[in-house]
Amino acid sequence: MINSRYIVGIDLGTSNSVLAYTPVEMDDQAVSEIQILDIPQIIGPGSVASRSMLPSFIFLPGEKDLPPEALSLPWKKDVKQVVGEFARERGAELPQRLISSAKSWLCHPMVDRNQAILPWGAPPEVPKLSTVEASAAILDHIRRVWNFSMAREDKSLALELQEIYLTVPASFDAVARELTVKAAEMAHLPNITLLEEPQAAFYAWIEASRDRWRDDITPGDLVLVCDLGGGTSDFSLIRVSESSGELELERIAVGNHLLIGGDNMDLALAYTIAKRFSEKGTRLDSWQMRALWHRCRVAKEKLLELSGSDTVAVSILGRGSSLIGGTLRTDLNRAEVEQVIVDGFFPFCDVTSRPAADQQSGIQETGLPYESDPAVTQHLAQFLSRRDERPLELPTAVLFNGGVMKAPLLRKRILDVLSSWQNEAEPKVLEASNLDLAVARGAAYYGLARKGRGIRIRSGLNKTYYIGVAAAVPAVPGMPAPIKALCVAPFGMEEGSETELTQREFNLVVGEPAKFDFLGSAVRTNDAVGTLIEDWEGDIEPITTLETTLDGTYGSVIPVSIQIKVTEIGTLELWCVYRKDDKRWKLEFNVREKP
Repeated sequence: MINSRYIVGIDLGTSNSVLAYTPVEMDDQAVSEIQILDIPQIIGPGSVASRSMLPSFIFLPGEKDLPPEALSLPWKKDVKQVVGEFARERGAELPQRLISSAKSWLCHPMVDRNQAILPWGAPPEVPKLSTVEASAAILDHIRRVWNFSMAREDKSLALELQEIYLTVPASFDAVARELTVKAAEMAHLPNITLLEEPQAAFYAWIEASRDRWRDDITPGDLVLVCDLGGGTSDFSLIRVSESSGELELERIAVGNHLLIGGDNMDLALAYTIAKRFSEKGTRLDSWQMRALWHRCRVAKEKLLELSGSDTVAVSILGRGSSLIGGTLRTDLNRAEVEQVIVDGFFPFCDVTSRPAADQQSGIQETGLPYESDPAVTQHLAQFLSRRDERPLELPTAVLFNGGVMKAPLLRKRILDVLSSWQNEAEPKVLEASNLDLAVARGAAYYGLARKGRGIRIRSGLNKTYYIGVAAAVPAVPGMPAPIKALCVAPFGMEEGSETELTQREFNLVVGEPAKFDFLGSAVRTNDAVGTLIEDWEGDIEPITTLETTLDGTYGSVIPVSIQIKVTEIGTLELWCVYRKDDKRWKLEFNVREKP
């Protein structure tokens, strides 16, 4: 990015968000130091403090909830939307005014993510935000913190002018990725590069290990990145190989989007406590359940710590006001947490196990599309067994990431399950320094690696990709124009790289419905970008057809050149550029998704 002074990694997390940064320019002998930005945030009425993480919660206070002076930040007075620690704590008491898990809603295809729907189910008097606006609010807080802390004296250091890598789950689909970009633009961060979270976690491990990482993994190792956060579970596999005496890293598999994470576990504990209240004659309403859900998150984290308490008190407001309804209190103990979470979400199973597919109810309440089977280990078995019909290959090493994986008990259970699948041979653990901060640090390190100042994970295309081009031949009655295959991405093209067809132009139909055929071949591995193939059937197969109407005057045909980019998140972007005024149209295809 032009004039960027810093490389910035942002982890826009379901539970917490983090920013890491490092200078772009350094002395040749200097060691790149990646730092975490402390984020000032409201932690209580009239109280602001800095934290290394920004809880990804938004509280929408009512007019009489708090006096205006109680919600002020150094750069803004009378805050209308509170982001961070106080939002999380106050929102647990007034859950109808709390937006949480905005990132999970951002990838929910069954709701209009551009409409103001959050807090979900809130009464009419509560203001609402769209999922995109909620994500933008978190990013905007981070941007304002940076500019207040880093750019007050020098506007060229503004965050919007830096080289930014924003992480997303590996399993985000194209729409969720586009909406993430839109949220960043709404937060006045128009120039970002998306990077997958498991990749970022692995980069963080490399950065923390310095050159010692070569002692921990060897050629032939298969590393499982097991990333369980507040809202999602992501699995990735990275192959370790050797070339010319140097270790090489290649990401070879990415799992499906799994909406299983800390949120599910907190809710399971809430149901456990609700049942206890019910047995004593107290039934909780929906808002009390939401409050209990958030309280259980705090209790779970304390009880799963290695040196944590054996019992944690949990309390929520009774029905009505706190003065009239009183407070409901109970205790949650370590044994209950272990039974509900360890056995419920990480059961022992065979490697041939698969998640249960319950028969669905014909009519369902709209909400987040959580997995019907919460057994993470069964989803892991399915992931390891379903890789393009290749023979089963189990990991020899594991890198844990995500807030859920901070619990030693849960890491041990996953290792025990993996051991049971391979004759009790436990995979080695690649020790991560800080699971809360790793993704942001890894994103910043990736920016260094792109500049040749770090190790890159190779993620070359496993196919050659083409787009269909209608041949310019005379029309024949009853026969459509023949389709030629234009190579746009050769076999092995690295993710994060780009190229351009500069030798010729093509005609682009805009302003009316048109179809674009994406093709692929696993056998034609030597075709170069720009190769135009007439007789392609047999070696090249259709993958998908994109039907869309590109912006423009109806019936117009525009001469364009084509720019190609394979992104860090596995999408093939084709930019059709009209050289006369540099107008651009984008076509996009996810090279990792099966048709």
